[in-house]
Amino acid sequence: MNMQEAGDHAEEMLDAFLGTVHPPVEAAPGPSNEAMCPDFKNDSTGTGQVTRRRYVMTIISSERRGNFLGVVERHWKKSGYTITSVRNNKEAPAIYATAPDGFRVSLEFGYAGQATFDVVSPCVTESKVTEPSRKPLDPRAIKSGGLPYLRSEFWSRNAPVATASPSASNDGT
Repeated sequence: MNMQEAGDHAEEMLDAFLGTVHPPVEAAPGPSNEAMCPDFKNDSTGTGQVTRRRYVMTIISSERRGNFLGVVERHWKKSGYTITSVRNNKEAPAIYATAPDGFRVSLEFGYAGQATFDVVSPCVTESKVTEPSRKPLDPRAIKSGGLPYLRSEFWSRNAPVATASPSASNDGT
């Protein structure tokens, strides 16, 4: 696999993660990175790695963050990912995992509840990499400083989930 293929695969992974979330959330591509592997002289698998990310623009209340993480964690486990670490913090929780093909993934909540998905490839063959296509930023995103600004009847609600799973009800209530 080369760096372009790794970047394309990372984008597919991000789409799959977001596709498991119901009710759906809006996300915007974040900056991508290409870099040399940390110790490429001793790495026989390649010399470069690619990072792709998505910022969730839907507000996820602190009461619903655990549910959001749970949806993603269940998808990862079902897909054979190994959970490598969990940050148990009410305001800024996170989960980290490794996919069966060696890609490292994370879902982190940061400043102002911004949820971010990251995918980092294993070391792959160095190649030219094109940026993923992006639609222009919504003016509301610019006004909000790029932080979550979209409200969801389900994810933005300031109350714990009454059911065992957010997908237990078709309307998210």
